[in-house]
Amino acid sequence: MSQVTEQQVLDALGRVTDPDSGRDVVQLGMISGLVVKQGNIGFAVEVDPTVGAQKEPLRKACEQAVHQLPGVTSVTAVLTAHRQAPGDRPAAPPTSAPPRAAPGAPPGTAPGMAPKATAGAKPGIDGVRSIVAVASGKGGVGKSTTSVNLAMALKSLGKRVALLDADIFGPSIPRMMGISGKPTSPDGKRLMPMQNYGIKCMSIGFLIEEDTPMIWRGPMVMSALEQMIRDVEWGAGGEDVDVMVVDLPPGTGDAQLTMAQRVPITGAVIVSTPQDIALLDARKGLNMFRKVDVPVFGIVENMSYFLCPSCGERSEIFGYGGARETANKMGCDFLGEVPLHMAIRETSDGGHPITVSDPKSGHAEAYIAIARQVADKIDATLQDSSHQGPRIVIQ
Repeated sequence: MSQVTEQQVLDALGRVTDPDSGRDVVQLGMISGLVVKQGNIGFAVEVDPTVGAQKEPLRKACEQAVHQLPGVTSVTAVLTAHRQAPGDRPAAPPTSAPPRAAPGAPPGTAPGMAPKATAGAKPGIDGVRSIVAVASGKGGVGKSTTSVNLAMALKSLGKRVALLDADIFGPSIPRMMGISGKPTSPDGKRLMPMQNYGIKCMSIGFLIEEDTPMIWRGPMVMSALEQMIRDVEWGAGGEDVDVMVVDLPPGTGDAQLTMAQRVPITGAVIVSTPQDIALLDARKGLNMFRKVDVPVFGIVENMSYFLCPSCGERSEIFGYGGARETANKMGCDFLGEVPLHMAIRETSDGGHPITVSDPKSGHAEAYIAIARQVADKIDATLQDSSHQGPRIVIQ
């Protein structure tokens, strides 16, 4: 079977008519970020933010039109609300239009690049008092598990907590938090956060099917993350959030840049396993936050050791103490170690994190001890009047 081409996708979308204008979506320049990869198709349908909810049938029509093409195995179509800045020109058809700059970029910003920011230029998130980013230099070190249990542990300390899944390509918070379904919108513009265990959550995973691949380019990732930050009622129910825990994707890419540039991150927690290759990448992540003036609260050593449940023998599968040593060398705090244990994995996969399902266990206590240190560092940072928040400038 021949592979579907970009032109075939555009031709199919050209047969979808916007009922409000009577013209097709390609002619109107509503299609952006088109990606065609081995039968997996992704694109955005750009609409006026004031009519976002009413355009859902149009998005579905676009998705269905492309899905009917031979050779297409999956289609991911999303609505994006493009807010035009003063002086912006109407979008041209995607066959000739250059890539847009990041959402909110001033005129003159290079395509695909984030706008320049200066100290004090980043507004906080409505209804959120502090933001803690949980990051790792590489995948597979248990960052999302740490994010979820850190959020739960902070709540057990009396904090009002929110959890933002910033991993657009591999969202795992819905499953780990045991949440299914889609968020509601009271006005067609802003989303109500999903909730479980008393924690407010938002993730791209609530808006797509679990097995749908996200094959987006950088600007689309930044747009989606920006909307999850700004277009969610984090203060829903009349209760502001004391701490928002942000589960970042691994590495130092678009999501990290967007968060560092667009919101005042109170501090970052770096997660690593003890092995040398993971610690090498962890140092990169730590240095990234320092370059953008985000305080690093410390390093967590995950999968620190394995304690046999039958005989009690301790095995240091990935080595031991590497994160503590790295923290000492890098001049930051070592927040604690969490063992490799089946109970942590099983409860996370089952949507019942260990800090909720067995809060008196030694594993839960490890997370709570880390949370106490993080809470203290948040309070100290917020009280420091000299802290101006992260600054990042792209030349």
